[in-house]
Amino acid sequence: MIKNILIDLDGTLTDPKVGITTSARYGLEKIGHPISEDTNIDWIIGPPLKASLAKILNVDVHDVLAEKALMGYRERFAVTGLFENKVYAGVAETLAQLQKMGFKLFVATAKPTVYARQILDHFDLAQYFTVIYGSELNGERTNKGDLIEYILQQEQLIAAECIMVGDREYDILGARRNGIQGIGVSYGYGSPEELKNAEPAYQIAAFSELIACLENI
Repeated sequence: MIKNILIDLDGTLTDPKVGITTSARYGLEKIGHPISEDTNIDWIIGPPLKASLAKILNVDVHDVLAEKALMGYRERFAVTGLFENKVYAGVAETLAQLQKMGFKLFVATAKPTVYARQILDHFDLAQYFTVIYGSELNGERTNKGDLIEYILQQEQLIAAECIMVGDREYDILGARRNGIQGIGVSYGYGSPEELKNAEPAYQIAAFSELIACLENI
């Protein structure tokens, strides 16, 4: 029986495209590596950001350039970018209903916790969650599998009583690594092929479909 729902943030609860991509461009330009506006970098939404910036720069994730680009990104994102965001349709209403149904809700995002809390407070969504879990600014727990393992330990949750909801393969694979089934959302930033290959136990096309999905598990 599912009692606990772990939910991704970017691409699942909110659409962060403008804030993330604009801040990434800012950070890259600041270190002398500007990228053209017609270059699609939507794929950076979801995975650990430093690794994505390193990929764009064609350097190792531990390279000082990747770190400098990340610092530039945060310089803009922490002030402006985190609010260049919008909540997907039906999210607040669905979270409220799930809470009334007795589910314990947890945010599980690779985004630093300090930013995740500000975003969820800003959009009045924090009230629905028992705890908001994210990564640390030093990069700890940016891996979704590590993060989910940490949540299970901190909250003393039983894997069989949990389910993970997210839009990227990292959400589904990280959950599976911890013995948790995944629900893939098709409206986020994971391509249809990515989600298909990740093999979530269930898939929904709108966040509001989560209630019916859970009723059938």
